[in-house]
Amino acid sequence: MSAGKHRALGPVTWLGERTISIIDSVGTTSLLLFQVVRAIPETLARKPGLRHGWENLIGQMRRVGVRAVGIVSLVTFAVGAILTLQLAPIMARYGAEAQAPVFVTISMLRELGPLIAAVVLTGFAGASIAAELGTMKVHEEIDALRSHAIPPLSYLVVPRVLATVVMTLCLVVLANLMGVLGGMVTAMLVMHAAPLLYLQRSFEGALPSDLYTGLIKGVVFGLLIGLIACRMGLGVSKSARSVGFATTYTVVATIVALIIADLAVTAVFYAFER
Repeated sequence: MSAGKHRALGPVTWLGERTISIIDSVGTTSLLLFQVVRAIPETLARKPGLRHGWENLIGQMRRVGVRAVGIVSLVTFAVGAILTLQLAPIMARYGAEAQAPVFVTISMLRELGPLIAAVVLTGFAGASIAAELGTMKVHEEIDALRSHAIPPLSYLVVPRVLATVVMTLCLVVLANLMGVLGGMVTAMLVMHAAPLLYLQRSFEGALPSDLYTGLIKGVVFGLLIGLIACRMGLGVSKSARSVGFATTYTVVATIVALIIADLAVTAVFYAFER
């Protein structure tokens, strides 16, 4: 084949390789999800000589989520303040300034709270899990677990995935509260709004479905963070360079997956709410 034909097929080849890579990643992650669900009873059961599964899970929850509390609180408080500052003059043009608290609250509950909490947790937990599991594989610690009849899936993967799901939910609730609080404080300082009236308007305008939408997104986002991080960590080759690649790729791939999942979940709720 001539050089010209090689150049012409270059973009097609690249697109085909990327498509196959994406399909392989989705299939591998789905298989890991099935294995994790199947291994949950074994993970949480007591076994002689093994750290109790619940203790392992609680330890991972503390390690994964507690460190992200401060940054999630700060970011979502600032986002709530920004939304109020952006909406107040626009709503004032139409004589609907009193409805600004409703828009801020619904935006935080349905979209910004879950998404911001998940993105922050991706940096804290996703990268950490991928690097930790990748380093263990390079040092052959995972092979050592197998040699002692300790299943790595139950001992390493399941507690991290469950911990990520639980802590994502907790951080979503925290993000919602801090976003509403940031909007309220800004409204008090800029619009001279009464705090109790602001909160009353906020929660009168929001529906239970707004909260449920965000919480369901939190579960989906937590699963994606945990599964992608574990898959990338376990998939490294036995070199230090591959650990760095896995850590970086985990953050990028997870954020892309979060946005796509956010769109999919939002579209489903839109179809049901029409």
